[in-house]
Amino acid sequence: MENRYSRQTMFSGIGRDGQKLLLDKHVLIVGAGALGSAAAETLARAGVGYITIIDRDYVEYSNLNRQQLYTENDAARPMPKARAAKERLEAVNSEITIEAVIGEADPAFLENLGSVDVMIDALDNFDTRMLLNDFSQKHGIPWVYGACVGSYGLTYTILPGESACLHCLMEDIPLDGETCDTVGIIAPAVQMVSSHQTTEAMKILTKQPDKSRKTLLSFDLWSNERSEVQVEALKKADCPSCGEQAHYPFLQYENRAKSEVLCGRDAVQVRPGSRQYISLPDLKNRYENQIQKENPYLLVLQLEDKRFVIFEDGRTIIHGENDKAKARTLYQKYIGG
Repeated sequence: MENRYSRQTMFSGIGRDGQKLLLDKHVLIVGAGALGSAAAETLARAGVGYITIIDRDYVEYSNLNRQQLYTENDAARPMPKARAAKERLEAVNSEITIEAVIGEADPAFLENLGSVDVMIDALDNFDTRMLLNDFSQKHGIPWVYGACVGSYGLTYTILPGESACLHCLMEDIPLDGETCDTVGIIAPAVQMVSSHQTTEAMKILTKQPDKSRKTLLSFDLWSNERSEVQVEALKKADCPSCGEQAHYPFLQYENRAKSEVLCGRDAVQVRPGSRQYISLPDLKNRYENQIQKENPYLLVLQLEDKRFVIFEDGRTIIHGENDKAKARTLYQKYIGG
């Protein structure tokens, strides 16, 4: 297997010593959609020794234009993205460890994760992204922010104690605007953002954080535009996430939204009011005539004119509804919690 990484070790920025470092590192990828699947494949092929992938969603046919790890078979089953990613990546590189977590990156999960060297942001919602930012600052773990929509992409590397954190930037730079639900997305924008994210991660993993890009990078591939913004001056001493009196507000469970409209889905995800696990066998017995699909990870029910995709942790994606209040009412009516 020594020849596997030969072209990478020939690169002076990594070499044999850098390759040994990669094999000894742990990367957390939060989200296994477009950015997450691209990052996971790049880092697995590069030989990062331990990769944890956490994702709350499952594969659908609409994912296949840009989420490179998945196949039509994954969409037909349907498979949770984290599990499908693990299966594919283990076929790509059997020398490394891939951990798949079907769920959300809540504070309890993050705190019990153990040592992590870098985190990759592959999220589609700002709520969890801010949680990741607070966790990064609390524990001093570098992370690489990334977002893309349409042909536009944005990425920024956050080194706790050095760079401005994402919370610092919120007041001055618009980071949460259009979504793929409103303007769509093309795969090349995903690949470009992921390339920057994984390159930054590899710099950090090979102990070269000084080579990290210090700017907020944005681009639009369709209009051939590119810009970099110096953001060091935006670091705030009174920032609640990284300032002198930091208290990490987004790590509090009660501060998280209990429902959210999902990007590009005509669907709402509803979280239970408190941490709880749902008995899928009990739901199968209760709604045996409404079952559309099932596997060990999730249950799909047709209730009224809505499609309910229910996970063991109590999360439910309700398709055919984009009103959060109505979705929560449906959740309480049929699932409880």
